[in-house]
Amino acid sequence: MEPLITLIGTNTALLALGVLGVRPLRSWSRALRGGLAAMFTLTGVAHFVGLREELVAMVPPLLPAPELLVTVTGVLELAGAAGLLWARTSPWAAAGLGALMVAMFPANVYSIMTGASAGFSESLPVRTAMQVVFIAATVAVVVHHLRARRAAAAAGDRAETREAVLS
Repeated sequence: MEPLITLIGTNTALLALGVLGVRPLRSWSRALRGGLAAMFTLTGVAHFVGLREELVAMVPPLLPAPELLVTVTGVLELAGAAGLLWARTSPWAAAGLGALMVAMFPANVYSIMTGASAGFSESLPVRTAMQVVFIAATVAVVVHHLRARRAAAAAGDRAETREAVLS
């Protein structure tokens, strides 16, 4: 539940700052990227500190080297969080993180069904709903980028295209 709270809380705080006059945060897409970056920083760090043993236990036995897989996914989450903060890499980071969440979802199902997720209290329907929210947020970042780029290109202005892509 903490990742969802982090996503919503950070996104809301950044949107509020935009309303209060912080011009770069007036864009919902920037606030969402910030919320996702905070969430993936939280979950990425958990791969190394605090929940590492629980995350290793969640890896289905069919997969080799559970500790290595937890390390790799943690690094990918942290790299993706950083990539979300830079406008030029944000759509790639969002797409990669969305794909990573889809790839990791079977481990969530396995851990809930076998009880390997003793450190996590979500049921399968709750975990699935949260995962859908997280994936939808990453898709929203990618779609916004593509729409802004297409709209600016249709306008035919290179400066506009650059600004739209960077928003």
